[in-house]
Amino acid sequence: MKTIDSLNFQNKRALIRVDFNVPLNDAFEVTDDTRIRAAAPTIKQILEKGGSVILMSHLGRPKEGPTNKYSLKHIVSTVSKLTGAEVMFADDCIGADAFAKSAALKPGQVLLLENLRFYKEEEKGDVAFAEKLSKHGDIYVNDAFGTAHRAHASTAVIAQFFATNAKCFGYVMAGEVASIDKVINGAEAPFTAIVGGAKVSDKILIIEQLMGKANNILIGGGMAFTFVKAMGGTIGKSLCEDDKLELAKELLEKAKAKGVSLYIPTDAVIADNFANDANIKESDINTIPDGWMGLDISNGTIKTYSEVIKNSKTILWNGPMGVFEMSSFENGTKQVALAIAEATKLGAFSLIGGGDSVAAINKYNLASQVSYVSTGGGALLEYIEQGSLPGVRAVEG
Repeated sequence: MKTIDSLNFQNKRALIRVDFNVPLNDAFEVTDDTRIRAAAPTIKQILEKGGSVILMSHLGRPKEGPTNKYSLKHIVSTVSKLTGAEVMFADDCIGADAFAKSAALKPGQVLLLENLRFYKEEEKGDVAFAEKLSKHGDIYVNDAFGTAHRAHASTAVIAQFFATNAKCFGYVMAGEVASIDKVINGAEAPFTAIVGGAKVSDKILIIEQLMGKANNILIGGGMAFTFVKAMGGTIGKSLCEDDKLELAKELLEKAKAKGVSLYIPTDAVIADNFANDANIKESDINTIPDGWMGLDISNGTIKTYSEVIKNSKTILWNGPMGVFEMSSFENGTKQVALAIAEATKLGAFSLIGGGDSVAAINKYNLASQVSYVSTGGGALLEYIEQGSLPGVRAVEG
C-alpha cells in the first residue's frame, strides 16, 4: 500500500480527502474531534515535507445546497489547533475564490474547502465535478476511511485524474486497512468476533463472512432476541425481527456445520419500560415475562463472554451488548470492553469498529488499552463483507 511516506511533496499541493464529518453542538462547536485528531499526523507530515495542503470533506447530510448548519467553516479553529497550522477557508469547494486560494498556496500553508455535499454531484459520483476538484492539487491523498465505501466523486472518481505516482493513502487509511487485513487475513487463533446491535438484518453479511474466519462469534444487543425466539424462547416485548427468524436458524446451523462456536446470551437484564428509571430485574433469556423487555446481557453471559474474550488472540468488536447509553443497561457493554482491554494486555490484537463500539470504548476511557480503534463503521463492515472498498481500489488501481 502506497502511503505519503513514499512520495515527494516538496513544493507540491496535496489535495487530501479527509473525513471531518464531526458532531457540532448548537453553538457550532466540535464536540468530538477524534476524526480531526486522526488526520492530523498526515497533514503535519506533508507540511514538514515541504508541501501545502488542501483539505476536502463532507459534513452531515445537507439536502438543499449550502446550509450554515453544515458549513465546514465551523471547524476551522479546531483543525488549526490540532494541526498547529493556520487554516484558510474557501466558502465554495469549486468556486473561483477556492481555485485562486489553492493556486496561491505556499509550502506549509493549509486550505479547507467548503462542504463537498453542498453539491449533489459529490454523492452522485459525477465525473465532471471530480475533475474540477482535482484541479486543486498536484497529488491526491485519500485519508478518509469512513467514506471509502462510498463511490463518491471525491473518494472513488477523482483518483483517475492523477498519475499513478501522484496518488496515495494517508496514515488513517493505511492504518485502517492494515488493521482490518490483520484481523481478516492474518488472524491468530483463537479469533473471537463480538457482534452486537439492534438488528440481525444489519449484520447478516458480516456474520456470514466471519463464519469462515472466526473461531467464536459472540452475539449481543437487540439482535440476540431474534435468535432466542428462533430457538423457541419467550422474549416478552423485547426487540425482534419476526421476518428474520428462519435466517437466524440458518445462521445457527451454518455455524454448527463450520465448527464455529456461535454464542447467544443465556440471561438478560430486563425492564418493564424502555427507560433508565424503569423497573428492572434479571431473567433467563428464554423465559422473559410478557410486558418485559431485555435491554442488556446479565451476569452469566458476561462471565462466559469475558472468559472467551480473555482466551482469544485476535478480537473484532462491532456493536454494543445492550442500551449502554442508559446507566441501568450499560454493564454488559462495559464488561465486554474491559475484557477486551485485559485480553489486549495479555497479547491479543483487538480491533474496535462501528460507531457504538467506538463510543463505548471512549466512554470507558479504554481506547489506549486496545490495539486499534477504527474511524469508519460502515466502511469497516463493508471492507470485511466485500474484501475491498471503492475508495481503496481507486487509489490502488
